[in-house]
Amino acid sequence: MSETDNSEIYSDVPAGTHPAYASPAYKSTILRAPSRPLIRLPQTLTEVTGPRPGAETVGPTLADFTKCHGGEAVGERIIVTGRVLDEDGRAVPNAVLEIWQANAAGRYNHPVDRHDAPLDPHFDGSGRVTTAEDGAYRFQSIKPGAYPWKNHHNAWRPNHIHFSLFGPGVATRLITQMYFPGDPLLPLDPIYNSIPDAAARARLVSTFDIDVTQPEYALGYRFDIVLRGRHATPMEQ
Repeated sequence: MSETDNSEIYSDVPAGTHPAYASPAYKSTILRAPSRPLIRLPQTLTEVTGPRPGAETVGPTLADFTKCHGGEAVGERIIVTGRVLDEDGRAVPNAVLEIWQANAAGRYNHPVDRHDAPLDPHFDGSGRVTTAEDGAYRFQSIKPGAYPWKNHHNAWRPNHIHFSLFGPGVATRLITQMYFPGDPLLPLDPIYNSIPDAAARARLVSTFDIDVTQPEYALGYRFDIVLRGRHATPMEQ
């Protein structure tokens, strides 16, 4: 298996669904991609039978990011909902999703982020939800802004939200990103375009949903996450 190939790791999904380890346009991958063939390390019994990271382990649900520290966040309010499904379309209940994002100005509430954009004292930009019996999740937030990231001249990341999904053991975790429909930065983004298959890339773009939209308050978006199979959601390496 080469430094740009991940077919053995993701043998249950079509080639091109997940990004390669090394994508030249996404410059930091060149530094961290493996330079030698990978060695599969089987999970031990402890890793696959350990406590499932549920709500009782990681903390309570934090599904409304718009009200924080005694005030209300600035920006366009959004509601994001969807279902977590397996390769056969069956619901994955009790899955813990951690979510984090930039604020409306395109800045993360994190010491490492030095982007010259204002912080919002009433927006931490992170939260946590657990899927219901039908695999559904839902949270309320502010639409994140675009931000520069110095990958190349005039590089800007599209509006996006990060998702981290915890599986049945301590060694199982998947990370992906959700984008917004019609974003003009998507065709220019090396991270989004590191996924070879166009249909797989499209599965990272949420769908506007008028039925999820709350009148006079917030726009609604739907984003389903499929863990494996032909319609798997692309995941970060």
